[in-house]
Parts: sequence; C-alpha cells; structure tokens
Amino acid sequence: MDFIWQNVYEALIYSPKAPILFNSGLFMGLFMVFTSIYALFYNHSKARVAYVLAFSLYFYYKSSGLFVLNLLFCILFNYYLGKKIPLIQSHRLRTWAVAGGIVLNVAFLMYFKYTNFLLSNVSYLFNAEFHRLEIFLPIGISFYTFQTVSYLVDVHKERIEPCQNVWDFGFYLSFFPQLVAGPIVRAKDFLPQIHQKIIFRREDMGNGMFMVIKGLVKKALIADYLAQYVDIIYDNPTGYSGFENLMGMYAYTLQIYCDFSGYSDMAIGLALILGFKLPENFRSPYNSKDITEFWRRWHISLSTWLRDYIYIPLGGNRHGVEKQYLFLMLTMLIGGFWHGADWKFVFWGGMHGAGLIIHKIFGETAKEMEWNTRLLTPIGWLITFHFVAFLWIFFRADSFTVAALSINRIVFDLDWAYLLPFLQTRGLLVLMLCVGYALHFTSEKDKNHLREYYSTLPLLAKALLLILIIQAVLQIQNENVQPFIYFQF
Repeated sequence: MDFIWQNVYEALIYSPKAPILFNSGLFMGLFMVFTSIYALFYNHSKARVAYVLAFSLYFYYKSSGLFVLNLLFCILFNYYLGKKIPLIQSHRLRTWAVAGGIVLNVAFLMYFKYTNFLLSNVSYLFNAEFHRLEIFLPIGISFYTFQTVSYLVDVHKERIEPCQNVWDFGFYLSFFPQLVAGPIVRAKDFLPQIHQKIIFRREDMGNGMFMVIKGLVKKALIADYLAQYVDIIYDNPTGYSGFENLMGMYAYTLQIYCDFSGYSDMAIGLALILGFKLPENFRSPYNSKDITEFWRRWHISLSTWLRDYIYIPLGGNRHGVEKQYLFLMLTMLIGGFWHGADWKFVFWGGMHGAGLIIHKIFGETAKEMEWNTRLLTPIGWLITFHFVAFLWIFFRADSFTVAALSINRIVFDLDWAYLLPFLQTRGLLVLMLCVGYALHFTSEKDKNHLREYYSTLPLLAKALLLILIIQAVLQIQNENVQPFIYFQF
C-alpha cells in the first residue's frame, strides 16, 4: 500500500530531475486515464474546457514546477488587456497599451532566457568578473510568449474579437499538446474550436493515432538513438576523424528533424484525438530545392509568425529591394536569437538570412537569363541540404570553438578509408540513418497512402499497434528519458 501511495505522490508532485515528457511512460499512462474521463463529457463544452484547462495546468506544473504561476499570470494579464484594448477610444493610447503589453510579455522571456547572456557580454566588454545567475528557464515560455504577442496584435488590428471568457483564453494559451514546444497556434484559428461540437470521425481518430505513432518512432526510436552518436562526436570532435565528424553532421541533421517534428506530430495527433486541429509544422523540409522553400517547410508556425509579426510590420517588400533585404536579415537574426541566448544562434540566424538574400538575388538572375530549371533543381537541392546541414553544426556545438574544430576535421581530415570500418562498427547507426532519411524522402503520395491504410484498420488493430510502439519505446529507452531538443528554446 505504501508503494502505491508513493507512486501516486510522485505522479502528482513536480520533480526537477524527472519533468513529464510526451515520450515518457508516465505521460502515456496519464493520457490514457485522461482520455477515459474526457470521453464521458467531451460534448459538454464548459465541463470540457474546465477539465482540459485543469489537466493542462497540471501538465505544465509537472514540466516546470511553480513556474506554472508565470503561465497563470500571462493568462490573466493578456486576457484582461485584450478585453480593454477595443474599449480605448484613442488610437494612440490603444497603440501604447498594446506596446506596453508586448513589452511586459517579452520582458518575462528576456529575464528568464537572456539575463545571463546580457550580463556575460557586459562583463566581457568591461573586463569584469561574471558569475552566472541560477535562473531556470521555464519550458515553453518562448512559445506561449509568441502566442500572447500575436493575440494582442490581432485584437489591436481588429483581426479577431477579444476572448470574452478567461477560461477559454486559459484553455487556448495552456492547451497541453502544444504548450511546451509548439506548434505556435494563432488565436483566430484555435478560439473558434473551443466550443464547437466535437464529432469523433473515424478518419480524424485514425489520423490522430497515426500522428502519435509517427512522432514516437521519429523521436524515441530514431532521434534518441542518433543522439548517442552525436553527443560523443560533439563532446570531443578532435578525437574523431573527419569522416566521423561528417557522419555526426548528417546524424544531427536527421536527429533535430526527427526530434522536433516528432514532437509536433505527437502534439497534432493528441489534439486530433481530443477533437482539435493544430497547424502543420513540418513538410519534409530536406526536400527543399532552395533555402526559401526550406523555411516554408521547416517549423512552419514559427516562420509564418516571424513573417507576419516581424518582417511585414518592419516593411516587408514594400520599400524597395535594399530595405527588403535589410528587413529579411533583421527577421532572421531575431529568429536565431529566439532559439537561444548565445551568439552562435545569432550567427546561425544571420547565415540563414544571408542565404535567403542570396537566393532572391540568384533567383532573379536565373529568371532574367532563362536558365534551365531542370538542371538547377537537383543542384539547388544538393546545395540547400548541405548548407542547412553545415549550419546545424553551430546549432549543436557548445561553442564556436567546438564547431570550428568539427568543421576543421571535416574539411582537412576527410579520409574515406574510414568508410568501411565505420559500416562494420556502426551498423545500427547506419541503419537508423538510412531508415530515417528514407522515411523523410518518401513521397507525400506514399505517406498519404500509409496514413490512409492505417485509418482503414479496425479500432482494435490501431490501438494494438499504438501499444506495441509504446512498449518498444519503453523497452529501448535509457533510464533517463531524453527531453525534446526544442524544450530549451
């Protein structure tokens, strides 16, 4: 009996060493219990809102502890400000109220995420001693901050009506499938769904379960296994050959895609199972033939948010080509800085900005000279893929120094004699790379056929397959469940 109570206590109380994660046995068990109760009153909208809101806050508490209070403050502050905005008659005062709300939201993010970064740079400039402050980064703060900013702007621009119910707004901002790592959801897309009549269609249920399975396979089977190799390479790049560092680059390129898109797939799938639709967040990004297309396929909810709330308000393409390039670069620098409090993320964003500008210049030249697009397409894909993969080195490495060491080994010590020994000693890694990339490059038509086939299976067969995948994940997981990469952003 004491053992049972101990397990119940551990399930209810936040543990910094074991935050709840989608790919953990605890969450999978809790979600089954949650959906069993949800099925009893899912069509009673008020009860549904209260129940899902309570579970979402519990989920966030299990992820970040008492920082759930920060989330509650954001809910209350932005809800009441959103209601007040249309009541302010003066356009100037209304603009200042919205600007003040945005500043306050961003101030929370700046404090938790960038305080040590700013202090370390000030200390460096003035040659002063720097002691890092113990500031815990609340999981998901970057994502729900972007949602509050877009909500206030959309209310101010009269694109949406302000939410009239604090419970509904809390439901929107804290909805647990997408709370901690996106997709970034717009209020105009999600708020109308809250009180809609939920009809569980066989197709939607099948697609939801399929997305959860796909996400688990990507994250817990492929990404987590690749992470083991990637970690040893970037812990000591000089201890490995250029070929092994090259494989580390390819492995991380696949790992970060499987990790992040795996979370998004699970979030979209879990939401579908509950009767809600979240936006698509990834669309086979490594199939892109140019860097502009890549950003239309990678982290779609972020790239469109940056376009709509940074790039276009700055001026977009309305003020000439030179300013368009400037605004594009500023947008990507902000996007890079959003990813992490380190100059390497700013550099990463800046390089992508430069790539986008170069592609726009090159694209115009290609049109004017009527170059053969059939020839350019495969070359464009090859360049784009390796440009993105190369920049992932800076994203993964702990510092510019580590990134430079790895790049140096790839460029000046790329001995292909390591290929055969690598295949012999890293057989499972090679298999994971082949399977992962094969799944990614599978045509959309074939992916749709697979999803449709899964949807036609009997409900029992779907559930059994999901249970088998979950069991396989639990069997191969390390003792410590690997967190999702984007939890740190």
